[in-house]
Amino acid sequence: MEKQQQERILADAWPLAEAFEREVKKAIVGQDHAVHLLSIAVFARGHALLEGSVGVGKTTLLRAVSRALGGESERIEGTIDLMPADLIYYTYLDNAGKPAVSPGPLLSKGGQLATFFFNEINRARPQVHSLLLRVMGERSVKAFNRDYHFPYLQVYADRNRVEKEETFELPAAARDRFMLEIEVRTPADPEILDDLAFNPRFHDVDGLLESVRHGVFPLEQINRVAAAIQAGVTASPALISYVRQLWEVAAQPEEYGIRIADTDAGQLLEAGPSPRAMSQLVRAARVRAWLAKREHVHPEDVQVVFPAVMRHRLFFRPVHEYRRAELAPLLIEQVLGSVSAP
Repeated sequence: MEKQQQERILADAWPLAEAFEREVKKAIVGQDHAVHLLSIAVFARGHALLEGSVGVGKTTLLRAVSRALGGESERIEGTIDLMPADLIYYTYLDNAGKPAVSPGPLLSKGGQLATFFFNEINRARPQVHSLLLRVMGERSVKAFNRDYHFPYLQVYADRNRVEKEETFELPAAARDRFMLEIEVRTPADPEILDDLAFNPRFHDVDGLLESVRHGVFPLEQINRVAAAIQAGVTASPALISYVRQLWEVAAQPEEYGIRIADTDAGQLLEAGPSPRAMSQLVRAARVRAWLAKREHVHPEDVQVVFPAVMRHRLFFRPVHEYRRAELAPLLIEQVLGSVSAP
């Protein structure tokens, strides 16, 4: 792609990207950081894992993103009896009482499937996670002796964080497929809380989503724009060195003097961030720079996306895994604080 063509594509797309984020915020209040991170995921073409308690608006947020982006969306609920085939097809008796087969949630919308939300993914069995890995990694699936391709697909998932019975934690390989882990928290602003509780506008989710303009960003352009961002937003040698140092510290925190109370830093991690993790970090940072109307990545771009990229990619030893929610933010904070930004 020629430089002039890249510049033209990015210049034309930026107002649409700004409008995309603005439209999502019409339905979602008090979640500006989560909305911004989801915008980054969209334009980096990365999948996202949403973390948050019940009732904080994760599903509404994804429905708003899906509506603003356009294309088709599907949702499936994780259950203990869900099998891989249930994502691809389902069987039933037709009007004549004969067995029939219809496309499941992955196939029903064809190549226009853009948003696939897997609710309570840790309730599903590992066999389902394995199928999802291919779909996420290759944006395709083989069924009925042919390959189905989903060029615009992004997978979003959340986990049941309350109940532990009949749940299966995502394996490291599955977590690593998600570009970002985005925290959706209850807003802290009392005025926003009052509005959410007492304003009838927020009681009717379907009506609320009607305020979001459909197809703000043309879906058929998303991959071309994403490629132009990665090719057109550059990083200086100093920025490259900064990212490499962050990688080294995150992989071997004990070697760089990282200390966390009540833990042995040398026995903290089973494994640090993978090369894919660092690639995803750079992809996300480039998008963040572009959304800020810059052609070069700044350290602040890396710092903003670093927690969301790394939180689920720090693989703790089993003895520390139960403290993940506490340890991961502390480790990330110390890693960022131990490396001087250029």
